[in-house]
Amino acid sequence: MKGDKKKQSLYFPVEMLEEMQQEADRQERPLSWIMQQAWKISRDRIMTYPAVEELNA
Repeated sequence: MKGDKKKQSLYFPVEMLEEMQQEADRQERPLSWIMQQAWKISRDRIMTYPAVEELNA
């Protein structure tokens, strides 16, 4: 359902997290918003990556 929220912990390299936070600050948006937009933009490309089972076949 749209609008449902679920808390999730994600771990990033410090440098990557700092860069994402700088962009969030620049846009005056929460970091979670930045991550949601990044997923929306990149999900089609990520879906083309082979699954682990396909790599080991």
